[in-house]
Amino acid sequence: MFEKVEELQQRFDEVTSQLGDPDVVGDPDRLRELSKEHSRLQEVVSTYDNYNSARESLEENKVMLTESEDDEMRELIREEILVLEERITELGEHLTYLLTPRDPLDDKNILLEIRAGTGGEEAALFAADLFRMYSRFAETKGWKVEVLNTNATDKGGFREIVALISGDEVYSHLKYESGTHRVQRVPDTESQGRIHTSAATVAILPEAEEVDVDIRNEDLRIDTFRASGAGGQHVNKTESAIRITHIPTGLVVSCQDEKSQHKNKARAMKVLAARLLEQEREAAQASMASDRKDQVGSGDRSERIRTYNYPQSRITDHRINFTSYKLPTVLEGDLEEVVLPLRTHFTAQAMQEQ
Repeated sequence: MFEKVEELQQRFDEVTSQLGDPDVVGDPDRLRELSKEHSRLQEVVSTYDNYNSARESLEENKVMLTESEDDEMRELIREEILVLEERITELGEHLTYLLTPRDPLDDKNILLEIRAGTGGEEAALFAADLFRMYSRFAETKGWKVEVLNTNATDKGGFREIVALISGDEVYSHLKYESGTHRVQRVPDTESQGRIHTSAATVAILPEAEEVDVDIRNEDLRIDTFRASGAGGQHVNKTESAIRITHIPTGLVVSCQDEKSQHKNKARAMKVLAARLLEQEREAAQASMASDRKDQVGSGDRSERIRTYNYPQSRITDHRINFTSYKLPTVLEGDLEEVVLPLRTHFTAQAMQEQ
């Protein structure tokens, strides 16, 4: 691992030098490409420096511990050692993640699709809670959230909601969120205080660009219809809602949130492109994994990945046996508590498979 870091250190110096080259400065595409690489390499180099610094401090504290004769000082040194050991572990795990070959999709924006599953209105309310959780997490990251389509219930839940989340490395952070999310709590409508179990499915789709998928006009059937549900007076009066059917695959996408038929069509096409790209990726992954029994973390929407237990304030990710009792803060957007262990686990898994 350390030899790899030294190679990247040399590359970092090369890129830093190239960024000062007038020819590069005058080429916007080349400048943007090198700037991204410089940013990634800088994180590796700084993490490695911090890792080495922490290790040096740890050795110094161990020496001080053996030399000190003051009991109070020795106790302070022991506490510092524990902090440094934890810090070294965290930096080592992060460095391992940074050195893992990058998923080419990691830099992409995503389409977040949340659908209510079993549980009726309670499932729809849970879907709304999940959307708020991801939205608040996006705020902490400085990402932009744009709702593309909704199918709301009268009580404030969502049968379905689709949103585009754009920013730095969105897919990298959220790609392991796909699957079935289960909630255990007492619904507001439950008069006897019984705990109900409901579910919602989450799909994380990398945003597709024109070069990613080829959609031919002759393969599309586009229908217009009158929108329904919440959305203002324009619904039910104009045929602004759009339904697009991709004939070769049978995929159907609807969008009705905008007053403009043109805007609804553009949004629907964005969702369709993302679903087609995901379909291609799933087929490729299934082919590569055909000889493997273990496909945990594959992103299969039918896979139950997480349980949110309100009575015990517990959140459990079943794929990595991770449990936290900070459910309220996670639901308020502190999702790093859950995301980081997942990234660490699957990064280590990927390195073992190389």
